[in-house]
Amino acid sequence: MKKSKAPSSRRAEIQQLYQCYASGQVTLPARALLRFLHKEQMELTANEETAESLIDRYEIEETARERRCMTFEGFLRYMESKDCCVFNQVHTSVYQDMDQPLTSYFISTSHNTYLTGDQLVGKSHLDAYVCALRKGCRCLEIDCWDGPDMEPVVYHGYTLTTKILFKDVITTVEQHAFEVSAYPVILSLENHCSQEQQEVMAQYLISILGDKLLRTPLDHATTGDLPSPNDLKYKILIKNKKLRPQIKAEDAAGAEESGDEDEEEEEEEDEEDEDHQTKAKFWSPRKAGSRKKARILFNTTRSSSPGFIQQDQGHPHPTTTLKSFGMLARSLDNGGCGYVLKPAVLMSSQRSFDPSCSQHNVKPTHLLLKVISGSNLPIPRSGKALDPFVRVEIHGIASDSRRKTTHTVKNNSLSPHWDSDMNFNISIPELCLIRFCVRDQTGLLSSDFVGQYMLSFGSLKKGEPQRQREQQGVGLHPATAGCLSGLETDAAWIQPPSSSLSGIPKYRSPYQTLTHTQPRQQIEKCG
Repeated sequence: MKKSKAPSSRRAEIQQLYQCYASGQVTLPARALLRFLHKEQMELTANEETAESLIDRYEIEETARERRCMTFEGFLRYMESKDCCVFNQVHTSVYQDMDQPLTSYFISTSHNTYLTGDQLVGKSHLDAYVCALRKGCRCLEIDCWDGPDMEPVVYHGYTLTTKILFKDVITTVEQHAFEVSAYPVILSLENHCSQEQQEVMAQYLISILGDKLLRTPLDHATTGDLPSPNDLKYKILIKNKKLRPQIKAEDAAGAEESGDEDEEEEEEEDEEDEDHQTKAKFWSPRKAGSRKKARILFNTTRSSSPGFIQQDQGHPHPTTTLKSFGMLARSLDNGGCGYVLKPAVLMSSQRSFDPSCSQHNVKPTHLLLKVISGSNLPIPRSGKALDPFVRVEIHGIASDSRRKTTHTVKNNSLSPHWDSDMNFNISIPELCLIRFCVRDQTGLLSSDFVGQYMLSFGSLKKGEPQRQREQQGVGLHPATAGCLSGLETDAAWIQPPSSSLSGIPKYRSPYQTLTHTQPRQQIEKCG
């Protein structure tokens, strides 16, 4: 069968789809639009009222609205709207249970938050804390060191990074902590200060944060777990190591004795934690057993990496996750509030989860993708047209992680057409992230980054989502598509097959466009 000619543009593609459902009519009636919603968008609960509400929102021609029809321009406006976003719009607000203990959540976490550059000579700036908080980060790192004039400072110790005042950091946090999320902020203090300057830090925390600082135990009974995000709304928590006990000179005469004292200190802390449990009415993180909070760190020798995205696979119940905020795949979920409920596979008390095991005794989920086309891809400074291709990557447990690529379209930045089908079998979709990456083929085995979009598997919407447009972290209106990269996919979320079904139910999303461009330097920092 001869393959049909590829549409010349994104607009032409949508026009073909529009004409298919308009069936030769000049406008698209509400009933035909409803058929489109059912068949293509898989919005099976939609009714004529739903179709008419879309007409009211996106049709600007008064005559068409009165006739309960949609013109092509209205249909195009709808296809480019958030109603057709590839990211499930239900997930743009808080929809998960927020009454579970803190250890039941992934917490959006920042590493070396104060840095705007690398870890050796980069600049420390208060804006880095503002940026992290505005992107939903709920756990900030503050590296504290003794400063002149009894003023603690924040910087990456033993390096040439610039210094900022601790009190300024706390003031900034107090001003911006709850701009985008009401859920608790955790200040992770990497404390290198003397006892005298730690006392100064404590006074700043109390005087600047005021009632926002959690200073006393919760006064309601709990089950023995940590409090929930709802319990701690609009509160700021401090995570800090306790002061080391004063050690007499005669007791500190050698490495072995020092090691013994460290062990005794750990036992002392455990005893104090047990006492604290009774007083505080909830378990200390140190005594939370297998459900303790964990912070996944990376190789500190990588001087160019202030943070990166880390799939939590090596720890049975990790809580905080370090990530680059250029990649918001998981933190966008649950309204971007900074707390995402862990999947059941990580919460089971009956069995432990082994991510290295390839057999998980579950039927695989089948993900079908069709990468269709792109539009208005940004050309390099050389002015040469791109030779673009698309790489789709699945990031999950080892047995699920894989990648597939389309063919390369030669010399076409304006409207490359791939029309490539991809099929993935995923055993643990709850832990999977999906990355769409557009690259420019520069040689036989080399390519350059053009743009990307990444989201968690569970946030992939059924239907025909539109392009996600972002350039250098700033969202852009569809009218500026000329300076953005675009990637259209037919994303199908296929449910696990059931013995009672004659086939696999398919949820199709043709023509969705995914775009996310970042500065090349930022991508390199993401590792």
